[in-house]
Amino acid sequence: MLSTDVRQKVEFICQRIAKGEEVQFRDMEWIQKWAKSNHSVDAMLRKARRAAVNGDVQDGSLDDFMQKMDLGDPDPANHLVGPQDPLTLAEWFSEKRKWFRGEY
Repeated sequence: MLSTDVRQKVEFICQRIAKGEEVQFRDMEWIQKWAKSNHSVDAMLRKARRAAVNGDVQDGSLDDFMQKMDLGDPDPANHLVGPQDPLTLAEWFSEKRKWFRGEY
């Protein structure tokens, strides 16, 4: 569980990210450490990054659904496009989050 101070700082940093405002390096380093060890912080950070990339999305759209369900990677550079060979797919999945590999 997060303390009130930590939660407020996470929310502040995430709001800045979502709005596309500048975030200091030490704040990004701090929130990344929290995101690695706390699922709530990780989810808030992904949501902020998705909002920064996608901007405002139309209610009821696929992007709105993906954002509300916290599905997919917010960074388009990490998306696979088009047909892939099995080795490329295996490599892509092996680089993904721990729960893809069965680690908890």
